[in-house]
Amino acid sequence: MKQKELTDAVLCCFYTVYNTLGFGFLEKVYQNALLLELEKRGISARAQLPISVYYDGKEVGEYFADILVEDILIVEIKATSSILPEHEAQLLNYLKATGKEVGLLLNFGPSPQVKRKVF
Repeated sequence: MKQKELTDAVLCCFYTVYNTLGFGFLEKVYQNALLLELEKRGISARAQLPISVYYDGKEVGEYFADILVEDILIVEIKATSSILPEHEAQLLNYLKATGKEVGLLLNFGPSPQVKRKVF
């Protein structure tokens, strides 16, 4: 499994944040808490990574991934009742646009949910 050690470390941080804060906050709160938890564990992470989308060689849009971990793993955060197919498609599109291979979709919903995607 690609980047298993790193994804396992991020998941440990995710569950620590979820168990501390629980459900009901906005995504930004969870993003900030996850960044702090990653930092505490010595894991490099940046928030709001800009992702340009190109069509026919021209930029046609820009999105922002929630967190980039160690410059190789994209983390997309949700705070919804459940992960939907469009959330998974969003993460796959981020991976495609950046050339990154692995991403995590973390949902801080009523029950914690995780989806791991590989492009």
